[in-house]
Amino acid sequence: MLFWQFFKLSLRSQMQYRASFFLLASGHFLSTFVDIFAIWVLFDRFKIIKDWTLPEVCLIYGIMHMGFAIAESFARGFESFGQMVKKGDFDRVLLRPLSTLFQIAVQEMQFMRIGRFLQGLIVLIIGAYQLSFSLFSFHAPLILFSILGTASLFYGLLVVQGAVCFWTTEGIDVMNVTTYGGVLTGQYPLSIYSKPFRMVFTFLIPLACVGYYPIAALLQKVPLLGLAAPIFGFIFLWLSSRIWHLGVRRYRSTGS
Repeated sequence: MLFWQFFKLSLRSQMQYRASFFLLASGHFLSTFVDIFAIWVLFDRFKIIKDWTLPEVCLIYGIMHMGFAIAESFARGFESFGQMVKKGDFDRVLLRPLSTLFQIAVQEMQFMRIGRFLQGLIVLIIGAYQLSFSLFSFHAPLILFSILGTASLFYGLLVVQGAVCFWTTEGIDVMNVTTYGGVLTGQYPLSIYSKPFRMVFTFLIPLACVGYYPIAALLQKVPLLGLAAPIFGFIFLWLSSRIWHLGVRRYRSTGS
C-alpha cells in the first residue's frame, strides 16, 4: 500500500533525530495539560456544570484531543498549503499520476503529535474508570467510533483550510478558529453554550456530533440516536474532499 510506504519513510526520517522527536512529543504531552487543569479547577469549584461531572467531561475531552491529534499528524500539508500555491509549487503536484489530495496528505506527517494523543488517552481512561465504563463492553467501540469521527471532522476542516487557498492564494488564519479553536470548544459539553452557538457547531460544523452527542447518549442525557452522530464527521470529510477537488479544477498557476 502506497500510503504505508510514505508512512514508514516519514517515521524513519523523523526517528533519525530521536532526541528532538521525543522532546517535541513530550512538549505536546505536557502543554495540553493546561487545558485539563483548567477544567479540573472549574469542576473543583462548581462540582457539577449543567448536569455534567468531571469524569463525564473527561470522556469528551479525551475524544476531542485524541481525534485532533490523529488529524493533525497527517494533515500538516494542508496547513502549509498556502505557501505551495503562492510559489506555484502545486504545478508539480498536478503533473504526477496520483491524487492531489493524497500527495498533499502524505508530504508531511508529524508523529510527535502522539504527545497530545497520549494525554487525551490518559484523561479518557481516567474518566471511563471513574464512570465504571469497561474497555471490554459496548462502550469501547462506541468511543472508538467517536474518536474516528472526530479525527475525520478535524481532518476535513484542515482540508478545507488548504482548499481555501485555491481562491485566496494565501491561507486565512481565521480558519484556525474552527480547528484549534474547535478543540477548545469541543472539550466542554455543548449544552453549556448558547443556542445560536450550539446550532453553528451542530449543523454547520458538526463538532457536537462527534464528541458531545455520543457521550451524552451513552450517559442517557440525550436520546440513543446520538450514538450514531459521529457519522457526520465522516460525511464532513467527504464534503471537504469535494471542496478540494472543486478548488483543483479552479486552480490557476501563480508560478513564474
